[in-house]
Amino acid sequence: MPCTLGLDVGSTYTKAVVLNDKHETLSNQMELTGSKLQEVTTRVAELAAEKAGLRLEEIDYTITTGYGRHQIPFRDLQVTDLTATARGAHFLFPGTRTVLDIGGQTMKASRLDAAAKVVTFRLNDKCASGTGAFLEKTVRYMGYSTEDIGSLLNLSKEKVPISGVCAVFAESEVISHLSEGVPPEDIMYGSILSLTDRSVQLLKRIKAEAEFTLVGGILRWEKMVEVIRERLGAEVNVPEGEWPQFTAALGCAVLGHIRLNKLAKEKQTEDLVEAN
Repeated sequence: MPCTLGLDVGSTYTKAVVLNDKHETLSNQMELTGSKLQEVTTRVAELAAEKAGLRLEEIDYTITTGYGRHQIPFRDLQVTDLTATARGAHFLFPGTRTVLDIGGQTMKASRLDAAAKVVTFRLNDKCASGTGAFLEKTVRYMGYSTEDIGSLLNLSKEKVPISGVCAVFAESEVISHLSEGVPPEDIMYGSILSLTDRSVQLLKRIKAEAEFTLVGGILRWEKMVEVIRERLGAEVNVPEGEWPQFTAALGCAVLGHIRLNKLAKEKQTEDLVEAN
């Protein structure tokens, strides 16, 4: 039974997914990327293979994506995160035509065709205020951890504006709100609204069309999904549980099987030519 491994070597986390030829997910694994990129990626890949009942060398095809995709020596192929995420989103929701991916360091919006190929895309500005890193920095400044973001959002009762166009100015607004006694949960909600406004503007720039699929680590907070749904005025797809973070790795695993099938057909053609 051929199995593929998809690896998303991100700036914050490294994710792995093992997929069999029936397109069943056998395992997934995630760890902080850190500075020892190759060491962490190898460990994540080995653990994912082990959870699938395999050794890493028994994986038939490995595709990498993410900022560290070129640095993994045991890969068979690497693809861009746009390509991988599009394929993963389409696998989970075949009707997907627009993908919004909000990660720790980037925000990306892509419009797809019926074959899950990227037609057009836009990235956020380099400023961190358009990414999950801004939310994490905000919550830490207020004395909480990243794990507290969801509970803070659920407690919020007021919409506090955070309008800074860059992380530095936005942070100064957060400081100002705290000094005025604004509850941390309302500041957190304001940060989410600011991020949502940026994401909706990005979607407008690519002329987004339904069906919408939202992925990336930030989408594990339901409040973020609710606000985007409200701003778009449309239903949105969100992978269940932790899968918003694994969509690109899943896409790599899916592409691995497509690649294996292509290689098998090429081999059959070569054998026929040689036989004749």
